[in-house]
Amino acid sequence: MGDWFPKQTLGSLPERAAERWGRREALYFQGRRWSFAELSAGIDRLARGLIGLGVRPGEKVALWMVNRPEFIEAMFAVMKIGAVLVPINTRLRTEDTAYILGQSDSATLLIADRSGPVDYLGMVQELAPSLRGGAVREARFEHLRLVVSAGDEPRAETLHWTAAVAAGQGVDDSALRSRAAAVDPDATAFFMYTSGTTGFPKGAMHGHAIVRNLLDRAVRMAITPDDTIMMYLPLFHLFGFSDGALMSMVTGARQVLTETFDPAESLGLVEQERATILHGFDTHFKELMEAHERFPRDVSSVRTGILATGMSSSVPIARKARKVFGRFLSGYGMSEFGVGAALSALDSTEEQCTEASGFPAPGYEIRVVDPVTGIDRPPGVPGEILVRSYMTMRGYYGKPAETAQALDRDGWLHSGDMGIVRDDGHLRFMGRYKDMLKIGGENVDPMEVEAFLMSLAGINLAAVVSFPDARLSEVGVAFVKREPGQALTDTEVIAHCKGRIASFKIPRHVIFVDDFPMTSSGKIQKVKLREEALRRLTPA
Repeated sequence: MGDWFPKQTLGSLPERAAERWGRREALYFQGRRWSFAELSAGIDRLARGLIGLGVRPGEKVALWMVNRPEFIEAMFAVMKIGAVLVPINTRLRTEDTAYILGQSDSATLLIADRSGPVDYLGMVQELAPSLRGGAVREARFEHLRLVVSAGDEPRAETLHWTAAVAAGQGVDDSALRSRAAAVDPDATAFFMYTSGTTGFPKGAMHGHAIVRNLLDRAVRMAITPDDTIMMYLPLFHLFGFSDGALMSMVTGARQVLTETFDPAESLGLVEQERATILHGFDTHFKELMEAHERFPRDVSSVRTGILATGMSSSVPIARKARKVFGRFLSGYGMSEFGVGAALSALDSTEEQCTEASGFPAPGYEIRVVDPVTGIDRPPGVPGEILVRSYMTMRGYYGKPAETAQALDRDGWLHSGDMGIVRDDGHLRFMGRYKDMLKIGGENVDPMEVEAFLMSLAGINLAAVVSFPDARLSEVGVAFVKREPGQALTDTEVIAHCKGRIASFKIPRHVIFVDDFPMTSSGKIQKVKLREEALRRLTPA
């Protein structure tokens, strides 16, 4: 007897979707429309091109691109031929990106030429020496470039996209089918890089089991081909990756895509395209509602979506969003174990959807334990959230120590998040045990920022803590101790960061100190620093 859940590969989803819904519209982007059949054909063309350019099974292929149809073609093409997809946050800059490219052992990089004022190609040329293998080969088509590191001699060889297409024309359909058929559904399909407590991004390794995660969530939300998903969340994050491009392919729902999040543009498209599904964090919905108040739109088509809540600061936003838009569900997830580890349902009460973080999804076990003893907490008592499921990551790529710290021998993922299990069985996420900052929905590891700040001559020691912010929930504040005799200014510190680390990682404020408050064991007392930031920066 076979597995009760038929295993599928992610790369096979577009072809299956084309067989079921071929002529139906799959995607709208900047005035253009694609059917499922057209998307599948484009994915196959790029897949043959990647094979023709020498991309091998298991090879890591990085994708550094804002939301575009090419992102969707690239992500599925890479996984269809058995390579491993490595999406990179487009808000990262040279230092961050060079680290991920090297740490992931990526041999191929797919990029957009530029997006608005950001010159991605220029940044690639800056970081080329950091790529494993040293050399760079580029294939260009319109606004997109394919960059492949290969060989031992540093060189840049530019090819027009037609050359990449020509390489693919030498790969017949049978060769593509053979590559696709050879992909093991239990193999690693993609990495999701997330910041952690170690100070550097970590690549959570995932397989094709996310298909089950998607289908369970689609049932919970009753998503069908009659739905239209408004997708402004970045596809390089697991939320947008799974609930946009992947969800569309498994349900037949249409996707309306924007390059980045602009609340006014998004509301206009909701009205124009009659979107039914809207996802996001509380920061997105806060801005959407403010834009709606300035210029009301017809948003009556929206019926549901995921608005992750639970923290006291997000509850009022969640309640208001349900009145303005529709019956949003709450949920809980992480890059390490997927979106929707817990999720409410369409018939959950408003209180459950706004003050809790969902009920455990099928195939997921959730515990709340004492973070010191590991003993389970009774309902209503806060502790650390632990998760175990079929979609728990295989580990952090190339980081065995960090993997062992996060995943115990029994397969439980220690999230570092604080929460409670309520009497009704729902989870409530309350905050983070770790010092992680959450800036506008982006996780920021203060240790990573601190390490970068201390690369600036004149800084002896740096510590980053959070400070409340009305729009982004919180921002970073850097406490800096100068080297003796240095007259470094806050402007110089911030200028050192710009263009080198992601904008959301750059501290909003810099406070210079002579010494840090320390524990008896020699650790900086960040609680006292947060108190000092509130004292100094809060208006009188």
